Amino acid sequence: MWQLLQFPLCPFSRKVRLMLGEKGVGYELVRESPWLHRDEFIDLNPAGTTPVMVQGQLRLRDSWAICEYFEETIDRAPMISGDASARAEIRRLVAWFDEKFFREVVGPLMEERMLKRLVHRASPDAKVLREAMKNANGHLDYIDWLIDHRRWLGGPVLSLADLAAAAHLSVADYLGGIDWRGHEQTKQWYAGLKSRPSFRPMLSERMEVIAPPPHYDKVDFWE
Repeated sequence: MWQLLQFPLCPFSRKVRLMLGEKGVGYELVRESPWLHRDEFIDLNPAGTTPVMVQGQLRLRDSWAICEYFEETIDRAPMISGDASARAEIRRLVAWFDEKFFREVVGPLMEERMLKRLVHRASPDAKVLREAMKNANGHLDYIDWLIDHRRWLGGPVLSLADLAAAAHLSVADYLGGIDWRGHEQTKQWYAGLKSRPSFRPMLSERMEVIAPPPHYDKVDFWE
């Protein structure tokens, strides 16, 4: 069986887990804290980042490469489908969330509310948190627009774009960085993702000493 090296609030690992769940691929979770820079982990992935997947002598590194691998090897539940332009749009949106949304929202939230607490024993920077939450609101406006014009983010069917967006949103939401008020389209779309069997297991997991807001694991957002 595959082993997936990750930690609970790694959005890139969450994206991979969602894809594996949709495709019905079994795996064992292995906790890895990349900030510890274990020699054994660096041997597996010189970049020192999660996720990493291992099966026997096969090593898969980088969430995009991992998702592409399973898209190419598992026919069930295609997540990068359609014609060339449709697939390009899915890839564009995955990059949007993995790069822009992570850089502007998730990365700062993880630094201020997770790493500073767990690793650095320091207080978060309120200015950085305010900017991340402001950026998050702008991103939610964009998701609202996409949902107004499409059934799913990338087009007419569920795709890797939805999984990537939900993975990053879920971490930002866990860390208290999302104000859902005024974003009903995104809330309804995200509630649908949260109710899927591939998503539900992640909602019960917790990062040590960091508690999510009360609505975090509730599909309907009621507190």
